[in-house]
Amino acid sequence: MDTPPSPPAAERTAGSSVRIGALVPLTRPGWVEAGRHLLAGLELAVHEVNDAGGIGGRPLELVVRDTAADPQRAAAAVDELARMGVAALAGEYHSVVARASAARADSLGLPFLCSSAVLDALTDQPTEWVARLAPAQSHGWQLYADFLFGAGHSRIAVAAQPSVYWASGTGILRDCLAACGGTVIELDMGELDPASVCEQLVENRATALLLLTGHPEPAVSIVKSVRHDQRLAEVLIGAPAGQPEFTEWAKLLGDDGAAIPFLRYLPERLGPLGARVETALRERLGEAPSFVAFEGYDTVTVLADVLRSHGADRARIAESWPRVAVEGTRGQIQFSRTPGISVWQWAWTPVQVVDRDPAEPGRFRILHTG
Repeated sequence: MDTPPSPPAAERTAGSSVRIGALVPLTRPGWVEAGRHLLAGLELAVHEVNDAGGIGGRPLELVVRDTAADPQRAAAAVDELARMGVAALAGEYHSVVARASAARADSLGLPFLCSSAVLDALTDQPTEWVARLAPAQSHGWQLYADFLFGAGHSRIAVAAQPSVYWASGTGILRDCLAACGGTVIELDMGELDPASVCEQLVENRATALLLLTGHPEPAVSIVKSVRHDQRLAEVLIGAPAGQPEFTEWAKLLGDDGAAIPFLRYLPERLGPLGARVETALRERLGEAPSFVAFEGYDTVTVLADVLRSHGADRARIAESWPRVAVEGTRGQIQFSRTPGISVWQWAWTPVQVVDRDPAEPGRFRILHTG
């Protein structure tokens, strides 16, 4: 008599599932590639949790909602997920969207572990309900300013679109560079086209241009204009928000997209867990995983640990943030209260300034670490 095949691990778990709501930008104007990587990390970790027996024998279930970079849509999704009975929220990449989601989660008493958004003021007031894995913008962008000044740049132009996130970044850069005698020149992309940006760079004698704009446009068009203007051959183009991290950047810009420094949140070398997860993520994505995919994986890893230890009660989950001590793909994850940050913060994930190697655009060069 033939033995029937063993059921998948998720089917072996007993009882109703433990649900986590996932907020992810999966359609435009959201940064779709970032959303795809974030979701891949979240899903891989859920799969592994269930392979290991779930949460006390109950399967972990991810309930995904597309935010499309829309704060109102995200807030409505938080309401819906709360009504569905999710134990906690995870995810989100866009800072302005995460801010709206965090405010709604806080008002509803729904724990939210934010994966990727970096805006310092994720909530207006200190909250016990929200924790964050990504480093605060003031931390990462100060390291980026240190890199610029160390590379000899003191007249920095920023091509910025209207946004709380971009305005916050501009302020951080201005304060950091002013302390070293540097200057930030603001170029309003609501008023200028890429050709006008080139004229402003020449007129203001800027040695570096930072792209505080949406991707792919107008960032891609600005890069092409500057790269092809012989007067600006020595101007450094930078993208602290990380646009060059993703393969779409290299596909759209080719050689023009290399040597553009950006921030990413990875250690110089991954440990055994990180290396294993990198391999699994590469198989799932069909390409090298970005730091955003690791953020997604770590988010579920933390939530699963909390759920195993404290159950699915929302208040108990929120109370557990200061007691978290979980080995993630990029180091030991613990949350603390950090001055100026209104949520429980991992202080700090590793931060690098990297760029794509002009000789081999598929390879990243580490330029600065912190």
